[in-house]
Amino acid sequence: MMSWAETLRTAWEAIRTRRLRSALTMLGILIGIAAVMLTVGLGQGASQRVTEQISKLGSNLLVVSPGSATTGGVRGGRGSATSLTLADATLLADPTVAPDVAHVAPVSTGQQTLVAGAQTWTSPVVGTTPAWPQVRARTVQTGRFFADAENDSGALVAVLGSTTAAQLFGTRDPVGSEVQVGPQNFTVIGVLSSVGSGATGDEDDQVVVPFTAYARTLATAANSTQVATLYLQANSQEALSPAYQEASRALIAAHNVTADTADFTISSQEALMDTVASTTRILTILLGGIAAISLLVGGIGVMNIMLVSVTERIREIGLRKALGATPTTVLRQFLVEASVLGLIGGVLGLALGVAGALVLPGLIGQPVLISPLAAAAALVVSLVIGVTAGVYPAGRAARLAPIDALRSE
Repeated sequence: MMSWAETLRTAWEAIRTRRLRSALTMLGILIGIAAVMLTVGLGQGASQRVTEQISKLGSNLLVVSPGSATTGGVRGGRGSATSLTLADATLLADPTVAPDVAHVAPVSTGQQTLVAGAQTWTSPVVGTTPAWPQVRARTVQTGRFFADAENDSGALVAVLGSTTAAQLFGTRDPVGSEVQVGPQNFTVIGVLSSVGSGATGDEDDQVVVPFTAYARTLATAANSTQVATLYLQANSQEALSPAYQEASRALIAAHNVTADTADFTISSQEALMDTVASTTRILTILLGGIAAISLLVGGIGVMNIMLVSVTERIREIGLRKALGATPTTVLRQFLVEASVLGLIGGVLGLALGVAGALVLPGLIGQPVLISPLAAAAALVVSLVIGVTAGVYPAGRAARLAPIDALRSE
């Protein structure tokens, strides 16, 4: 009986002597493995990117937005009403009302023209409280954030995003400089650390000022106490659901509405993450399934080439069996040939997938994640395809009678 080393050598010789046919056979598996790896990697990369963007909003976050308003019989979209006020923020910050809410940051925003010397720029201006960096998970790179005393007194101080600071002041430190925000001059006291683009745009292009200063200088008298959004930070990830319920009950009671007629909406960061994960998982499975069809085609190609190989080598098989080769030996030889074809195709497909994961992000601006588990699974799948596709041809070769094989043309 042939040893495994001799079986491998014989299988390699059979593949090497039919280079073109073997290469075309492996091509199907190669493309299939690479396609599956890249589609799954794209799905995982998309999921990671969206998760990172949602995480930039803050940690353990709840976002309270106004409901919709109806003007002239036309119902506006979510957030078009002006139902949230500074009093709501004060209410939810009370630990006796919402014990699972750690911090509350009311926010009002508006686009304003900024002027610093000869430089001008237009950025979103955010009016908020000193709790904002904690709730939004932001830090200050240079300088500091404004304090409670400055918010209470309506001090004309501002903290710039890194993009805004670069547009107005270039490479020099803006801390201590004056910047005109709309009609009023503000003193820059800090620059936020960069976080890049998030779910709401460039998170580094903004000016953050005390809420009282924003209400007094940039908002109209009618809107001075109105809030565009309330950001709530729960005590922990586990406290998100209780905090959601507490905030909802408190606002329903304060606004004298019911759950069905609520003039606000609360979005949970956890719910957003779950939605993203579910959507990307479905897309990944769909795209991966489509790519897996090419793996099936590759397996059929391996089976086809092995059937042709059996037909071409009938006399060789007969001679081997006449010289004492058992059906098991012949079966093993053809199974090893099919396995080697599948394994080589899998290794090349793995290499192509990794190369694609390195090149594609620069071309499409989308990360592609290739996990070691996926790479190992690709090799196992390619080997299984080779073995499975070789079972029938190998069995057919093993069943050949020596006398019939030797007298065949």
